[in-house]
This record gives sequence, structure tokens and C-alpha cells, in this order.
Amino acid sequence: MRRRKIAVAAGCCLAFLLGTLLNVLFIPGSEHPPPPPPRDGAPPSPPGPPPEPPEEEEEAAAAAALARQLQERYEEVLRYRQHRGAAAAGGRRALRPRERRLMDLAPPRSSAEQPRPGAPRSRAAAAAGQPRGRASGELSLEPPLLGCRDIRDVSGVQYLGSGYTKAVYKAVLNRSLAVALKAVDFGGHDVAHCVRQFSALGDCYRLAAYKIVKEMILLQRLRHANVLQLYGYCYQDSNDIPDTLTTITELGSPLEMIQLLQTSWEDRFRICLSLVRLLHYLAHSPLGSVTLLDFRPRQFVIVDGELKVTDLDDASIEESSCTSNSDCFMEFPARNFTLPCSVEGRCQNMNEKRNLYNAYRFFFTYLLPHSAPSSLRPLLDKIVNATGELHWGIDETAAQLERVLNLYKSGEYLQNTTRIPKAEYRRVPEAFIPDENYRCWPSYHHKGCLLSVFDVNEAIEICDSYSQCKAFVLTNQTTWTGRQLVFFKTASNHIMPDPDKITYVKVTD
Repeated sequence: MRRRKIAVAAGCCLAFLLGTLLNVLFIPGSEHPPPPPPRDGAPPSPPGPPPEPPEEEEEAAAAAALARQLQERYEEVLRYRQHRGAAAAGGRRALRPRERRLMDLAPPRSSAEQPRPGAPRSRAAAAAGQPRGRASGELSLEPPLLGCRDIRDVSGVQYLGSGYTKAVYKAVLNRSLAVALKAVDFGGHDVAHCVRQFSALGDCYRLAAYKIVKEMILLQRLRHANVLQLYGYCYQDSNDIPDTLTTITELGSPLEMIQLLQTSWEDRFRICLSLVRLLHYLAHSPLGSVTLLDFRPRQFVIVDGELKVTDLDDASIEESSCTSNSDCFMEFPARNFTLPCSVEGRCQNMNEKRNLYNAYRFFFTYLLPHSAPSSLRPLLDKIVNATGELHWGIDETAAQLERVLNLYKSGEYLQNTTRIPKAEYRRVPEAFIPDENYRCWPSYHHKGCLLSVFDVNEAIEICDSYSQCKAFVLTNQTTWTGRQLVFFKTASNHIMPDPDKITYVKVTD
């Protein structure tokens, strides 16, 4: 009986499933409805998915998009080349006839190297309306000091690093001059991303090269002790691309913050002073107020102890427009600021203030106050706090740092300190202690205690502050501020003659 019920139930389920299947397959109402009538005479859409656009249309759209980017980048370069700041209006010299177009600096090609008449241009160049070959615009610069002939026989080439656009190499020219060579990085982000998107290596290279051209123009227009020097440039064929660009610049050492924190306060102060002098110049440059949009320690190098900006392809002279103060909003990871909107519809000093706050957060907070002379710390703390709150502009900040420099170089910072020696010292002229070293921080010598002093009294004060110090030696070497370098020693057991040094030996405690 139970089996019969199960069989009846199974038969009912099977009949239901068969009926549903027949309805789906044969009832006319299950067909797709006809397309809606055409509107405004437009042809009806065919059933099914929309057709893919023809490959030619996709290529044309991509070429047009790349051409727009090339034209925008090219026009940006022209703006920097032709721009005259208010401070320099009427004061700049006219271009000499012998100055040549920037994109026409390679030697003339031989007849075998000339492109064939009617040779096709790249689609992006054709879409942009750019002429074929090198002549891409009147981007003239002053004649270079160094060029292609100088880099044909370079030696000691060493890869230093790369960013989104450029690769940088160290090289030695004429076996004497060490320089940095910058070129577009074919494996970098900018070129690789462009090639993936547009499949046009030549035009993608050109797009990236315009950033180097812009940097070259800025390096020549912005002449300052804390801007890297441009020595020259060269156009030559490379990677099947004609006229690839290489710039030749001054060589600097990368800015390593960890190492910088281990140096003396005097050297760290020099870095901050160099930076402030640079930002003061950028705020009043011949181009107007210049801001560094990519403001990081890696954009700077050290040359003979001075900080110099090396990467200017992301610099800008455009001041933000506004209709109200809310449009002048600056956002940083830890702080936000709203600047006033001027009656001319520009955010007041935004370029200057952006540079200054970045200097505070990347440099001042780490380098200025720590291990500074105690009498200078209140003034240094004031500088750090004022820039961190943007209470000061660059003019006031520069004036205050120059004041610190004058106090330090003149020894005035020592006048308010109590300088009563704890011990007596015997002066031994023309003498030196070769050994008996101990380590102190920060020191100019990694195996000994070598510090700078304003005078002998400051050296005595330092020796009295170290329990292990029993003598010190004045050298004839000075720092960038003119202060004398002094070795501090743990004993005076072995004194040797040296006409360039003076030794002081502690005789009482």
C-alpha cells in the first residue's frame, strides 16, 4: 500500500514537469517581443547584443585621445618657454638668432637616413596636426655647454634609479667630470601605461619626453644656487625611435633622511637653510610663484653639502582660481588649511604656502630642533611651530633662519650661557694626539669625537661635559660656517708634533 502511494506521487510529479516543459517549448507567448517602432526615422535595432565597433574606429579614437594628450603636454611646455613673470616683464633678453629649436638639435641625417618621401607619420601625430620629424615647435634654449659628442665616450656609467618617467645614470665625461644623465625610462610607469593603452611606442615616448623638456626649460629659467645645473642635452636615435633625449646635469648625492639624522646639527641646519633659500627664490622667481607638486625628499640631492632640487617636471606656476575662501582648500595627511581668496579670484600665496608646509612636514620637524645648541632651541621651536601652522610666509621664515645663522656664526648664541670652566687646561702648541679616541654623537668622524666650536672656550665647555674627555686638539679645518673642528680625546699619553694643530690637556678636575 505504501509503495503504491509513492508510485502515484512520483507519477504526478513527472506529469507536472513534462507539462511545464511543453509550455516553455511550444507556447507562442514565450518568443521575444518584436523591437519597438523606430523613432524619428531611425532604423530599428536588430535583435541580440549590439555589434562591436569596427577595429578602425577604435584605433582612430585611441589615436585621437593620445594626440590630445600630446598637444596638451606640448602646449604646457610652450607656456613655460614663453612665460614672463611679472617681476621679469620687459627685463628678459631676446632670444639670439643662433639659439636653436630644442627639438631640432641632432646633427643632420645623411641621405640614407632621411625618411622616404611620403613616409607615414604616426596616427597620433597626424591627428594632432604636428609636422613630421623633429620640428615640433619653437622650444629654443640657450646653446648647451655639453652635447652628443661629450657623451659618446663616457666611462663609469652606473644606474642610480628611476621614477615614473625618467631613469638616471651616473657617468664620467672626459675622464674628469662626473655628471648625471637623465632619459625617458622605457620600462617606467608612464611609457608602459601609455603603450598598454594606445600601442604606440613612438608617441608614448614623445609624451613622456615632453616632461623632460619641461624640466630642461625650468632648469635654465630658474637659475639659483639650490637648483641643479643643466650642463647640456643630446638627441640621438635609440630603441628604433629617432631623436631620443638625454639631459646632462650636475651630479648630486641622494638625500637619505636616515643618514642625515645621524649627522651634526650644523649640517642638518644647512639643509634646512638651503631649502628655505630655494623656496624663497621660487616664490619670487622670474616665472612667478613656483610650487613643487611632487614635494618629497627624493626630489632633492646634496651637492657639496648644499640641498638642490633636481626634479622639476611636476613643478607648476599656476595659482588656483577661486570665487570664495572655500575654494582655497589645501589638504595634507595631518592638517588642512583654507587660504583667503583674493579680489582677483586667486588663492593668496597658495603655491608658496604649499611649498612651506611640505618643507615643515618633510624637513623642519626632523632636522631643525634636535641636538641644536640649547640657547638656539627656543627660536628654532618658534620657526617649526610657525611654519607648521602656516602663520608665517616664506619671507618671514627665511629671515628667521638667516637670523639663526648669524647668531651661530658670530658666537652670539653663547653670550647668554654660563661659561665657568670646571677644570684647567694646559696649552701645548704644534702638537697632536693621534690615538685615545672615543665616540660621541653627533660627530664628523665615525671613529672619534670630532665637533665644531666657535672658540677655545666652547671647546673647554664641551670637554667638561664629557666625563671621558681628558684633552682636545684644535685642527686647522673649518666647517661651512667657519667654525673650527676639534678632536676630543680620552687621554694625552702619546703626544706627537704637528705644526697645524694645538692640543689642550686637562690638568685638574
